[in-house]
Amino acid sequence: VQLQACGGGLVQAGGSLRLSCASSGYPFRNSIMGWFRQAPRQEREFVAAITWNSGSTRYADSVKDRFIISRDNAKAMVYLQMNSLKPEDTAVYFCAAGVDRRWLERDPDEYDYWGQGTLVTVSS
Repeated sequence: VQLQACGGGLVQAGGSLRLSCASSGYPFRNSIMGWFRQAPRQEREFVAAITWNSGSTRYADSVKDRFIISRDNAKAMVYLQMNSLKPEDTAVYFCAAGVDRRWLERDPDEYDYWGQGTLVTVSS
């Protein structure tokens, strides 16, 4: 199983970044996909999730209307478009897969596989 996130970097406040996550080795089409983030000295927190068919999405209140999660089942990819970035969005961002989950889970324990993380730094 492999999930590899990329696309992080340094951006000024108000800017945009697009994160990508490539998956292999597990049933991607049967999985909800999520993005989480973890800032220094803080717990990992939910950012966004999407159902297997892109029919439903869910966002943390802190990113709603600024971030967009999407997926491409043919390529086994999940994306996170991040707009209007703020310094408080600075964190390591992780993609995660929850196999055979019916609901868009916010709890990290409900996800089976994780990527290695990509660092997003937003300067003020």
